[in-house]
Amino acid sequence: MRDPVALLLTDRPDRSAQIAAALEPAVDCRVLGMDEPWTEPAPLAGIIADVDIVRSQAKETVRKLRELAVPGDAPLVLLMRNRSARSFADAKSVGADVCLAARTAPHVVAETFLAKTHPRRELIDLTITRAIGRAGRALTTLLDAARADQSLDVDAFETGVDPILTAVADGGLVRWLDIVWSFDDATYQHCMLVAGLAAALALHVGFSASDRLHLVRSALIHDIGKAKIPLKILNKPGRLDDDEMRIMRTHAALGHALLIKATGFDAQTLDVVLHHHEMLDGSGYPDGLKGDAISDRVRLITICDIYAALIERRPYRAPMGHGEALRVLHSMGGKLDRDLLAAFEQAIVKR
Repeated sequence: MRDPVALLLTDRPDRSAQIAAALEPAVDCRVLGMDEPWTEPAPLAGIIADVDIVRSQAKETVRKLRELAVPGDAPLVLLMRNRSARSFADAKSVGADVCLAARTAPHVVAETFLAKTHPRRELIDLTITRAIGRAGRALTTLLDAARADQSLDVDAFETGVDPILTAVADGGLVRWLDIVWSFDDATYQHCMLVAGLAAALALHVGFSASDRLHLVRSALIHDIGKAKIPLKILNKPGRLDDDEMRIMRTHAALGHALLIKATGFDAQTLDVVLHHHEMLDGSGYPDGLKGDAISDRVRLITICDIYAALIERRPYRAPMGHGEALRVLHSMGGKLDRDLLAAFEQAIVKR
């Protein structure tokens, strides 16, 4: 069953876009005109009615839509065109839970609605949870397609990138990590951790909007090749032996091949997927690159990747704390870019 959605019923299309935009980071929102039928299979989590409720058509439409809502748990927020006794009587007749003035700012409308649908959740937690859900669906779809040797939907994957930046910018890295840690799938959790860390770093350094998106996209997809690693190795509860490690290390080249075949991925993302385990001293894999042969984006993702691996919960070891993980990174000497590591440290402390 699909997740419930927020429905914005409106006879003012110019206003509806602003209200929907205010809701969208926290909840899936659909806009419905007065003369449009509701045909989606998703149940309604609640309704915002931005209509002239004294009109018979408006009252009838609201009543019909309320019958489709989640029973007993779907509030109706009504935006009032005037404060006449008749308007309030009509609002009561359709079961309005909250009445706001029609000129109420869109963000206030959204906050009021979400306080009713999720009374024990902060808005930012809803935003982060939704962002993780959108990014997770995009990543899971890609991993499942790769495992099944199906074509990779690049456009669908792109929808999961921007919400990560929004969530980390608004809610901070700590909240992102806390929620991501609740997931069990190791590859899924790891990619989401790396993506959140990359978002925090990109925001701290002041990357352009385009560069931020490119970096987070690369982070989210960097381990796509693990979809081709046998599950008995991928999910092994203990440390890998030498033969298993050799197989695991093929994931970078396998991921690169997957994206080449899919087409539509930029050269920098392909570079990250293939080379995120390279080290500046030439000790990495798969190509043993060193020094200037390793791009800045790869260097950034490598730092995020290692840090994420250290703070993850693994069956065979407890997660490292922030300070301990940073000490490990600093102990790697010439393997990592020292300037970028300093920027990374500042970014995660700040957020």
